[in-house]
Amino acid sequence: MGAAIGWHEVLAWRMRRQFLTGEGASSVEEVVRRLVAVPSWSGDAELAIGVRMRHPHPGSVAAAFAQGRVVKTFAFRGSMNYLAPEDAGVSLALRAAGRQWELKSWREYYRLEPADWPPLRAAVRDALSAGPLSQHELAAVIVRDARFSHLGAAFTDTSCTFLKPFAWQGDLSLGVPRDGALMLQSPTVAAGWSGVVELEEAGPEAVRAYLSAYGPASADHLQYWLGEGLSAGRKRIAGWIARLRGAEIVTVDVEGDELLCLADQVDALATKPGSGSGPAPAAGAVRLLPGLDPWILGAGTADEHIVPPGRRGEFSRGANPVLIDGRVAGTWRIAADRLAVSPFSGARPPAAVETECGRLSEALGREIRFDGA
Repeated sequence: MGAAIGWHEVLAWRMRRQFLTGEGASSVEEVVRRLVAVPSWSGDAELAIGVRMRHPHPGSVAAAFAQGRVVKTFAFRGSMNYLAPEDAGVSLALRAAGRQWELKSWREYYRLEPADWPPLRAAVRDALSAGPLSQHELAAVIVRDARFSHLGAAFTDTSCTFLKPFAWQGDLSLGVPRDGALMLQSPTVAAGWSGVVELEEAGPEAVRAYLSAYGPASADHLQYWLGEGLSAGRKRIAGWIARLRGAEIVTVDVEGDELLCLADQVDALATKPGSGSGPAPAAGAVRLLPGLDPWILGAGTADEHIVPPGRRGEFSRGANPVLIDGRVAGTWRIAADRLAVSPFSGARPPAAVETECGRLSEALGREIRFDGA
């Protein structure tokens, strides 16, 4: 490849791919599918998705979930995530690959052997076939079987540890809460749900999906996303990358960093702005994102091209990032419907924050004021 690529171009490309510049997405499910997974453990999911939409409105994520256009389940880092129903089985296959429930510690603690899991999983699927159940309701059904009568506490544990292998194997997902209670349902209620994919098919597809939104990226980034995020296993991940190298994945040099890039994206990435179809570097583009946004989680807080050295801790804890050209340049917060921005440089916040304030107001459904101070 003849054209030189710098980190400015890479971050500009990622911003476009993640709907942070350009027109924005037309639907919640379009955002979720592109980002692969959006954390759902807090209200920040509405904001993370809303700021990426062409016409955001409050409650759009909750509505998409209730209508089955996105699925909520335990996936990345064992936490709750929104996933696209047609793609969820890819991530779940990787998360299930370690077969955690067959470890000695699990067998002894839950008094279940590997041979007990198929009938137990079938019982869970059958119980949820008629509709959503609370943890206690599901437990009440399962313990009627003498083989599983000792599992009541496991099913009702608020940590949900025991429920996760059922989610990873596609037996259950999360439903709309009822009176504040966690609800469990069959993932088949989500439109487009296609089941858990065979691992050797899912692995390469997961690599493609990551690079499509978060690339170009290093092999270490993929290990972080698929290994630390889904416990897919280092050797497996390296094998999937190797399988795709050449035909589908190529290596590009970015200021001395050797990064992996989808082969069909290289030309667009390398095309200079103004020449027709290039990534058009953001040139001062300012975006205000919620804490633990996929922009941060996808690359990891250890990526110094995004998070400045010495600032990792605050963003790992969920500080709201101010992005300038894709790099974290400060933090922001809202108090009494007033936006306060704290640039790392100590300088006055850029004028473009005013525009971002309007975007936040639209996504949150209330007026947020910014006085520039």
